[in-house]
Amino acid sequence: MLWLDLQHVTDLSGRETMVRITGGMKVKADRDESSPYAAMLAAQDVSQRCKELGITALHIKLRATGGNKTKTPGPGAQSALRALARSGMKIGRIEDVTPIPTDSTRRKGGRRGRRLKKLWNYLMQLQS
Repeated sequence: MLWLDLQHVTDLSGRETMVRITGGMKVKADRDESSPYAAMLAAQDVSQRCKELGITALHIKLRATGGNKTKTPGPGAQSALRALARSGMKIGRIEDVTPIPTDSTRRKGGRRGRRLKKLWNYLMQLQS
């Protein structure tokens, strides 16, 4: 199994960790940790280590933040998947395991939502 948010390879039961690599382990700048490039480098490293361990096929579990935050995977997920496929790993299932609440807690931003001062001023100028 492979989790694409931090690229964590386990056995099928999920108990035994084989490889665990993040984008932050591959790039120096903090701002690049969640970039598609860092995810691609991490995926290449994951596939190399998997081949050393004799793993040739993966079932992939994709997970976004979920809850009352975003329910779409980040920008690195697609590039990591592509890098794994190009490196010669066989991909079995691709499953989305993002936690979706049935009744969530209140989102941040308050009753009137997030107010943007510059955008508001621009819209007021357009009206007059």
